[in-house]
This record gives sequence, C-alpha cells and structure tokens, in this order.
Amino acid sequence: IGMLRNGFVADMATTVPVGEVSDEARRILEVGERSLWEGIKQVRIGHRLSDISHAIGSFVEKEGYHVVREYVGHGVGRALHEDPQIPNYGPPGRGVRLRAGMTLAIEPMVKTDDLPTKLAGDRWTVVTASGGLSVHFEHTVAVTEDEPEVLTAGGE
Repeated sequence: IGMLRNGFVADMATTVPVGEVSDEARRILEVGERSLWEGIKQVRIGHRLSDISHAIGSFVEKEGYHVVREYVGHGVGRALHEDPQIPNYGPPGRGVRLRAGMTLAIEPMVKTDDLPTKLAGDRWTVVTASGGLSVHFEHTVAVTEDEPEVLTAGGE
C-alpha cells in the first residue's frame, strides 16, 4: 500500500492468510515477517545499505527459504520509488552509509523455490515459477539518531 500525505510517500505491505492455511503457509508467513524485522534492526546511522540486505537474505536462507531477487526495497520520500535500491540478499558492508533523515522501504519477499518469478497474464501479478508459496512484508523506516523509526507500524 502506497500512501501520499503532506507531499511525502510511505509504502508498506503485508501478507494475510485467508481461511484455514497449512503449517507450511504459517511457517513462511512467520519467516517473512521476521526477516523484515531482521532487516529493520540494521537501520542505524553508520551501517551500510547492504547490511540490511544481508540480514534479510541470510535469515531467510537459514530458515530454508529464498528471497525474490527481481524486486527490491528502495528509498522513499517525495516519490514512491527513490534511490537507493535495497536488495534482499548480498554481502554485508557495502553500499552507502546510512545517515539520519533517510527513509527506506524495507520489503522482503520470501518464497519456497529458488527460481525466478514470473508475471501472470494480467501483467501485474507476480507469481513463483513453481506455483509455490510466497509472502511479502514491507515497512517504511526512518534512520534516526537512535532506534530505527517504523513509520508505517500504526499507532496513535
């Protein structure tokens, strides 16, 4: 969900199970959401952009799943998709250093297969090549002097 308010954009996503779901579906949902928070923990002044990528990707792989490589997180501010791009995989310690005031859309997409995704017939829906399960979670996060500030987490 993208939202514009006072000239600024926020971006978020969540995957919600509908009806009875399998244990495997519950597990990938948990891993997907936890991977988002693993990435958010890296949103600190002085950390590098790829520290976020590495935290997400290594957590997901350790849990036996795979990240979507064709779509990435991104900067967000006056436009929905701004630089920098934030892959959900890669080595730590690379890319720009995070600084106060940056706003980032952290968005892991987790799937059961390690194949490229494909575009469905409607030219909008992205699906796994194998027809396997996938989940998508996203928050807009501000780099602050202290803790990462999750701007799309709700609240008062």
